[in-house]
Amino acid sequence: MTTPQQKIGSGFGARSTAEDVLHGIDLSGKLAIVTGGYSGLGLETTRALARAGAHVVVPARRRDVAQEAVGAISGVEVDELDLADLDSVHQFAERFLDSGRDIEIVINNAGIMACPETRVGFGWEAQFATNHLGHYALVNRLWPAIARGRGRVVSVSSAGHRRSGIRWEDMQFERGYDKWEAYGQAKTANVLFAVHLDALARDAGVRAFSLHPGGIMTPLQRHLPRQEMVAAGWIDEEGNPLDPSFKTPEQGAATQVWAATSPQLEGMGGVYCEDCDIAEAVTDDTQGPGVRPHAIDPDQAARLWTLSAELTGVNAFPEPR
Repeated sequence: MTTPQQKIGSGFGARSTAEDVLHGIDLSGKLAIVTGGYSGLGLETTRALARAGAHVVVPARRRDVAQEAVGAISGVEVDELDLADLDSVHQFAERFLDSGRDIEIVINNAGIMACPETRVGFGWEAQFATNHLGHYALVNRLWPAIARGRGRVVSVSSAGHRRSGIRWEDMQFERGYDKWEAYGQAKTANVLFAVHLDALARDAGVRAFSLHPGGIMTPLQRHLPRQEMVAAGWIDEEGNPLDPSFKTPEQGAATQVWAATSPQLEGMGGVYCEDCDIAEAVTDDTQGPGVRPHAIDPDQAARLWTLSAELTGVNAFPEPR
């Protein structure tokens, strides 16, 4: 059954923390994979899940940096993964599947934002390739373990999805690059991925969600010049946050942890969340919160899935012949 894109009155909000939403939830015996789980929101997510009893696997491009960040957290292991390299994704998935373990939670948290024009893989635009295609390939490669775990897959998107739908005629920005449009397309792809994965996986007992974590100052902003963030009103000249709506990392991690674990979402899926609740669907010209129509369109979600399968060469849900 399709879950309505409307608030459910979770009782949590923008200032709730990951620890708040996990209160009373025991994750002992469950395994979670958190990409980028060693920095920013990912690190807070890893800490919260581990405190609740989960065993957390943190795949990381910078394995030594990740080990230093999470090495003291009980119940966390680090492995090597570069989402921009499909061979690396395949190798990580093979190592994990060889362990014979089930996966109850996947949080596709890693990402890059507004980077200079960069090409990876087969000449793919880096934000689309890393934020979407790498996670698409990872989940499809890990599908046997995810299916056995009958849990949830959480795709971390952003309010940035408002900036651009999928640019079907120039997805790889071969006719001129704009870092913010590229980010918007990648974040829309994150939402569409969850829409179609949920439609494909729900009969197997697996549900998928996407979300906007909120505005948070983390290493995600590493590609942005300070003056650009000052001009946007995010920070002052000394680098101090100015926007009162910005969250702490603990608050920013809350919505993805809520989507991954909350019993309030039992039997639901395929929806975009924000501030620890399901978000409202809004029109394209609406200002403020909510999810735009282009990001939750099931036809576009199916089209993106088919294209992603063609680009990556992997699809755990092939069409019947």
